Amino acid sequence: MTSKNSSRGRQDSKKSSFKKTSPKETKNFKPKFDKTPRPVKKTVITEKDPSEGIRLNKYISNAGICSRREADVYIASGNAQVNEKVITEMGYKVKPTDIVKFDGSVISPETKRYLLLNKPKNYITSTDDEKGRKTVLELIANACNERLYPVGRLDRNTTGLLMFTNDGDMIKKLTNPKHPVKKLYHVSLDKKLALADLQKISDNLTIEDKRVFVDEISYIANESKSEIGIQIHSGRNKIIQKIFEHFRYKVVKLDRVVFADLTKKNLPRGRYRMLTTQEVINLKML
Repeated sequence: MTSKNSSRGRQDSKKSSFKKTSPKETKNFKPKFDKTPRPVKKTVITEKDPSEGIRLNKYISNAGICSRREADVYIASGNAQVNEKVITEMGYKVKPTDIVKFDGSVISPETKRYLLLNKPKNYITSTDDEKGRKTVLELIANACNERLYPVGRLDRNTTGLLMFTNDGDMIKKLTNPKHPVKKLYHVSLDKKLALADLQKISDNLTIEDKRVFVDEISYIANESKSEIGIQIHSGRNKIIQKIFEHFRYKVVKLDRVVFADLTKKNLPRGRYRMLTTQEVINLKML
């Protein structure tokens, strides 16, 4: 007699608990699926209200200062101010109306853009004109979403390189007299420039009671003596024309061929291009 608690008894009990399935039953087996339709979960994307603001570290990062992780370190160190108040709180949100400073300078979360235009004639360097004249902003209207501003000026009939950016610090740097920026012009005169006058210009001169410093001046190789190359860093209005008028020459055509080491290479008249990353770095190092 076998006890139910014995090893043999337990094995017989296990065998009896399983029902054998015939091959025919296995062949005709069909799994049962629940065909009841279930509601599909839809992901609803809601737009964030701009009035809620963005995190301060993202604001600083978008301004091109550093990464968000680095921004957290600077915020904790007290480098950031919002509405003249030092903010060290992680996760602090900046509203659109807030004024944000980093190391004492106002910053903007707008992506910095740097554009170079080969300006044609008959366009004025202005954001708008009451007389309805064509402005240089019309030429770059489709360049980007950000609003760009010209760096310095070129007269209506002056052609050549004109830079645009929304980087306020860059504009101040490139237009500040204390930071001389290389500007090279091709000048066409109404008559040949006498060698003596060329020498006088190179020795610098006084115009309108102000000293004018000319970096370089020379005849353009293989051209008439009326074609002159002149390099100057002064930002005074119409200073090139005034220099030659001082010696009774009339400027027939004026073309800026170099600005801050940027050239017109592969940039046809009336066309523009964005600066490369390396060109921007070079400008910041000037």
